[in-house]
Amino acid sequence: MNYILMHRKIEVAEIEISGKRMKISAIGKVFNYEHLPIGITVNAGVPDIEDLDDWWRGRSIPASRPNFLEAMEHMGVSSSAELLIKCFGLSLSDQYWVNPKSNPLEWKEINFFDNAFSEDVGNTLFQETTKGKPLNLLAPDNSSDGVLKKRWKIIEGKRFLIKGGSDPFHQEPCNEAIATAIMKRLLINHIPYSVILEKGTPYSVCENFITSNTELVSGFYIHNIKRIKSADNFYEHFLDCCSELEIPNVREDFDKMLTLDYLIANKDRHMSNFGAVRNAETLEWLGLAPVFDSGTSLWHNKLEINAENAPCSRPFLDTHEAQIKAVKDFSWLDLSALKGIENEFHEIFSHSPYIDEKRIHALCKAFKSRVKSLEEYVQSL
Repeated sequence: MNYILMHRKIEVAEIEISGKRMKISAIGKVFNYEHLPIGITVNAGVPDIEDLDDWWRGRSIPASRPNFLEAMEHMGVSSSAELLIKCFGLSLSDQYWVNPKSNPLEWKEINFFDNAFSEDVGNTLFQETTKGKPLNLLAPDNSSDGVLKKRWKIIEGKRFLIKGGSDPFHQEPCNEAIATAIMKRLLINHIPYSVILEKGTPYSVCENFITSNTELVSGFYIHNIKRIKSADNFYEHFLDCCSELEIPNVREDFDKMLTLDYLIANKDRHMSNFGAVRNAETLEWLGLAPVFDSGTSLWHNKLEINAENAPCSRPFLDTHEAQIKAVKDFSWLDLSALKGIENEFHEIFSHSPYIDEKRIHALCKAFKSRVKSLEEYVQSL
């Protein structure tokens, strides 16, 4: 099948998608090199086909998503790549999509920012299916990555992402709300999350911070713009990449994100749950994205909670104790603003049937210990 890779209304390149894996098998004429996705290598005027195919397949739902195989069977598709084609690669995170050459479409009539979309895919992923009803597979859920159960919904004209947690405590949604409370007190730019209960199970809810004129570029693709010189200095490499792209205020914002991750013992700040925002038309970089996706933290799946035994860290160094040393400036940090936050811990966690009072008390104690450790480290500088 022949398509034009589009960036909003801009034609970027001719591509062919074929085979059972729906792989990008050929790249034809390139119409606009400037609007190729960030991180795609170009040699002698030819975009690297493996890079572009990896980028394309990275937009699809991972097979490790709970109940995804059953969901695909219900939807009548054989792979996440096939499901991605059903929505033309459209997402609510950026402005890229593929336009079929045989039946061209218009951005203004099909994008998910300005137009309604089907909830059939999201309902299927949440095992809320109606037998015998034809399914409309044109949905941004087809291009939502990550292993946790999630779906997009339109509520009062706004786009919201609803995301679940994992066994045994389904704690990640509550952790998102806790991280929101912490960042609000510490004046860290963030996406606010709240928690809802559906059929007795907690889910986090956040409004989409990307608009029809902006897009999120993940840290993974930013750090891919040039070859790393030394794996021992991954953080500096990433900062160099941001500098080369002229993304503003990166170190200041990273100082704050890494500080948050230390406090909540975040073990999964991987390269795809942070990034930078740019204007999709002018390509002007607006800065790092507000902090989002902080749920895999606070010993979310541990039976025993011990502040001294924090999980490993990501993305730059293996331990939080080493990674916090990458922070250059703590002048903005006022840890006294966290006084009394245990009340918010109790309020947020008490709504979850999976978390009892004993666990809440242990989480509060561990968090206060992390605050104390950070305070002692800052005072030692």
